[in-house]
Amino acid sequence: MELAVKVPTTRACQALNMPRSSFYRARSEPKPRPATKPRPKPARMLSEAERERVRKLLNTEFVDAAPRTAYAALLDRGERLCGWRTMYRILAEKGELRERRRQRRHPKRVKPRLCATRSNEVWTWDITKLRGPRKGELYYLYTVLDIFSRYVVGWMLARRESAELARQLIAETATKEGIVPESLTIHSDRGAPMTARSMAQLLAELGVTRSLSRPRVPDDNPFCEAHFKTVKYHPTFPGRFDGFEHCLDYCRTFVPWYNEEHYHSGIALLTPWMRHHGKEAAVLAERQVTLDRAYAANPDRFVHGRPIVSKPPDEVWINEPEGLEVTATGAAAEHPATDTVTLAAPQPAVAH
Repeated sequence: MELAVKVPTTRACQALNMPRSSFYRARSEPKPRPATKPRPKPARMLSEAERERVRKLLNTEFVDAAPRTAYAALLDRGERLCGWRTMYRILAEKGELRERRRQRRHPKRVKPRLCATRSNEVWTWDITKLRGPRKGELYYLYTVLDIFSRYVVGWMLARRESAELARQLIAETATKEGIVPESLTIHSDRGAPMTARSMAQLLAELGVTRSLSRPRVPDDNPFCEAHFKTVKYHPTFPGRFDGFEHCLDYCRTFVPWYNEEHYHSGIALLTPWMRHHGKEAAVLAERQVTLDRAYAANPDRFVHGRPIVSKPPDEVWINEPEGLEVTATGAAAEHPATDTVTLAAPQPAVAH
């Protein structure tokens, strides 16, 4: 208070870098706002019955037209119920300033959640295009992948995309792998061969559960997409093939390399063959012996202590839930077998 008497307000505001207007505004008491008076209704305003008639007309006869169009059409009939701006206000009062026609409501698609804890429990399959020697000439690589081991259990190269060829591939792959009914789920996107009736019939006949990605959601089939990237980013991939036989030779070389020699980062740098055929425990034990030997020889080089070999995950998920415990699911379907056409033989079982 003593400083307030000795120091002028202007100098005090300058010292504090504060506008004087803010100082005086803070000292003054806020004035109460006057109560707003309700807006009187104009005498020429439409009655409730007239407004309801306009609203009913806009939502029936003119439900597919804008209010301005309805206004013009009524004028041509010799009627003027109100101005077109009033029509907009009447609709706005009822929250109807939007699409007033009946709209189709698409059901919310359930996210597919699949869990594999062993080989031959969940497969995923897809088709990718490989370019031929001329523009527009394409070859189609069908691939069936086990998500637990990342093992290519079956593949086929064809000159066209066909549900019948896919049926043949999956049927022969299931026979080769000895699939027991009700033990396997096959996941895919919603391409034409995947959603064909003949494919659904085959899976029902084999006792295999079918799972489909959500429409227009590419992330629901990540394992095949990652595999196809490995196919096309391999150093030997030519980008464009000289012909069908050239493409077939490449696939016959690539698939054994991928299954038996490729150390996959998603399964702790094991090869898919090791994981698929239950060899991982022995391989990891040998790796641990090697690490222990290196640690015993030079312990000072391991600043974090004894190294422990990395282990692959016990569960592999498509769309793993957050904090939930969900078992593998899919949509079962009904279906009979059909004739098959072979353009390229599926991959034979790898002998070791």
